[in-house]
Amino acid sequence: MKFSELEYRRPDVARIQKDYRKLVERTEKAETEEEILDIWEAHQRLGREYNLPDRTVYIRNTMNVKDEFYAGEKAYFDSVSPEYYNTMNQLYKALLEHPKKQVLADKFGKIILEKMQVALNAADESVIDLQREDNALVGEYDKLYASYMVDFQGKQVTLPQLAVYMMDGKDAATRRAARETDGKWFDAHHEQLDDIFSRMIKNRNEQARRMGFRDYSELSYLRMGRIGYDMKDIENYREQVARDIVPVAKQLMELRMKRVGIENPKLYDLDICFKDGNPEPAGNTDYMLDMCKKMYDELSPETAEFIDWMFENESFDVLTRPGKLLGAYMYNVTDYGPFVFANWNGSAFDVETITHEMGHAFQAYVGNKMGLILELVEPAMETCEIHSTSMEFLTSPFHHLFFGKDTAKYQLQHAEDAMLATCYGCQVDEFQHIVYQKPELTPAERNQVWLDLDKKYRPWIDNDGLPFYANGGAWQKQKHIYEFPFYFIDYCLARTAALQFFALHLKDPKEAWKRYVELVKKGGGETYSDLLQQAGFRNPFGEGSMKEIADTLATWCKEHQV
Repeated sequence: MKFSELEYRRPDVARIQKDYRKLVERTEKAETEEEILDIWEAHQRLGREYNLPDRTVYIRNTMNVKDEFYAGEKAYFDSVSPEYYNTMNQLYKALLEHPKKQVLADKFGKIILEKMQVALNAADESVIDLQREDNALVGEYDKLYASYMVDFQGKQVTLPQLAVYMMDGKDAATRRAARETDGKWFDAHHEQLDDIFSRMIKNRNEQARRMGFRDYSELSYLRMGRIGYDMKDIENYREQVARDIVPVAKQLMELRMKRVGIENPKLYDLDICFKDGNPEPAGNTDYMLDMCKKMYDELSPETAEFIDWMFENESFDVLTRPGKLLGAYMYNVTDYGPFVFANWNGSAFDVETITHEMGHAFQAYVGNKMGLILELVEPAMETCEIHSTSMEFLTSPFHHLFFGKDTAKYQLQHAEDAMLATCYGCQVDEFQHIVYQKPELTPAERNQVWLDLDKKYRPWIDNDGLPFYANGGAWQKQKHIYEFPFYFIDYCLARTAALQFFALHLKDPKEAWKRYVELVKKGGGETYSDLLQQAGFRNPFGEGSMKEIADTLATWCKEHQV
């Protein structure tokens, strides 16, 4: 069934919650392991009943935020979801307190008990009102961001369309003008963006305080479902990046600018990778989709089956257009399958986006086919991002389908960008820790924090007096900071694994793919650290691990200059 044909019906959430409360009562009276397993199966059915319409609504709302019906349904789920999950957590609590709980660990792995405990610790009935308010704030932000339309060179364009001009390799004046236009839109809306974010910090910190935490930075580690590492580990990781990755990334940026012949580069020059222009896709959208299908048909039997399903069901929406939410994501629609959302603009980034999101989708497809339970089919985000980011590199033998003569240029740019993105991701993460731990900061002081962190993580940045950027507001372009706080570091942790997959792929492609599929099949059944160990890779929290990875990638980049 095509996603567009999927019928939507608003679920009877009150009845689902009532059924959950009955399951809690059954758990308290249960005497046998068989009863516990039967209760668990009933929980899975209720979860699927809620998740299917909830995720359908989310996707259709993001496809067109101006659609009043799905905007209303999205608001409905935003309102009821905190209480729904709180009710479900009561079942988790009852199961964790039951003397027969080990039967769940025996069947699904010990991590299932840990995941339930983390979910329980991350929520509380006392914050339901604040969670509803937080959901509404995210909706307010999404609506504002989706309204982004600017006039450039006599045309009305969206942000992804404007980004093409920001990467114009032939004319610095055009690049600067595009950045100015972008900055002026954000400057015109900065008061709204600052106000929304200030209310988000206040709300989320209050949630944390009501639950006994110092601030939201502490609570966020539970909300992100992190198991096996903590804030100190992340701090250590960021410092390793600042010490061992940033200097190498700076060298690669200097090499890039030398390659393109730009002295004293400014912000709007940094995305220009080659003197004769950045790599460009070899065809239009239809061509790109055909090549995507061909790539996964040929990559492996598993991916061939997966991509057939994606195309037969038209389970993707990749073109940018007015009214469509910006960004890209994959959502696994319960009892249906994965859906990929993107905003293609005709640039090389379209290939990175589709391979990334299809990596997520492939894992979801495999997990669904294996019949993994809801708690295990979707791992924590630092693991999910391994599936997606690694796919970007493991599909490298097929990049020629998309780029033809520009293939080598794309692969070099992609490798360099992986190093640069790791620095940026750590900047985003440290910024969030600071602003939540210092809620008294004014909007201007928050911007100064961002500028200070530029010097630590991206010392090659020169904003050249550009509106918005020179004032330190660039963080407001990063949607995760508003919508998914403390998520962004997961991309960095995942990239650590992805780059090790890449290094293995260069030596033994078959072995790299074998280990990748093994990791995918585990879903959320292991912790991040255990998955890395089982794949034979270094853990990024280990001292010196980042230097080895940085040196390997930098050597490859220097040997593959174009």
